[in-house]
Amino acid sequence: MLLDGDRDLGPELAHFAEHGYARLGRVLSDEGAVALAERADDLMMGVQPDPGLFFQHDSETGRYEDLAFNAGWVGPSRRYRKVERLELDASFFAWIDNPLFGRIAHALLGPDVQLYRAVLWNKAPGRNMATPWHQDDGRFWGLDRPPSLQFWTALDDAPVEAGCLEVVPGSHRGGLATPEGGTITPESLAEADAEARAVPLPARRGEALLVHNHVWHRTGHNHTGHPRRAVSVSLLGGDVRCARKRRAPRQFRRLYEAE
Repeated sequence: MLLDGDRDLGPELAHFAEHGYARLGRVLSDEGAVALAERADDLMMGVQPDPGLFFQHDSETGRYEDLAFNAGWVGPSRRYRKVERLELDASFFAWIDNPLFGRIAHALLGPDVQLYRAVLWNKAPGRNMATPWHQDDGRFWGLDRPPSLQFWTALDDAPVEAGCLEVVPGSHRGGLATPEGGTITPESLAEADAEARAVPLPARRGEALLVHNHVWHRTGHNHTGHPRRAVSVSLLGGDVRCARKRRAPRQFRRLYEAE
């Protein structure tokens, strides 16, 4: 599945440090992308027993504000907005654990690497949801220090009209806009002139991006007649711990130990 995994990564890592994102180019073969997209459909349609995944369906209106939380599996549907815990599925884990990601993770996070989450992001054709400007960190994430590395891989072509990822370059250097993290406030967006600075990142099937957790990012509606599926993998350094108090702290799965 992996393409061009041994190249020099210096330019990409430098761009990531400065701008909060970087393009890795096409790193997943067409065959691999198609196989994972088909596997994603099987999971959403309940073709095989659920290995313990978490499902969140798209809102009926296509509005982020109308999203239903904690509903989980609502029956076979290709309109699930996201499917989490992909590491529990053997097909997806084979991609999550690929050596290119391992090289980058060790370079940026150190010798010990942990998985925070692995998610399928899906925008079905027709009515689907845009995601507003946000950051992937904050109190809800429940960590004792900020996360800083995510991989985003397109399983389908993701042009602008399909709701590709957009970023505000360099915004990661300011840390969290609010302690809660998540959605960026209108006041912060206006102050940073986010709309004028926004950079769309259209991607072809099999392309991957590095994304800093704190870089401001969003996705639009999918206006095409085709699904737009992608996998994101959020990683932690080996010394990061779960900080939640009300329940037992999470134990994170270690990755790339043979690197």
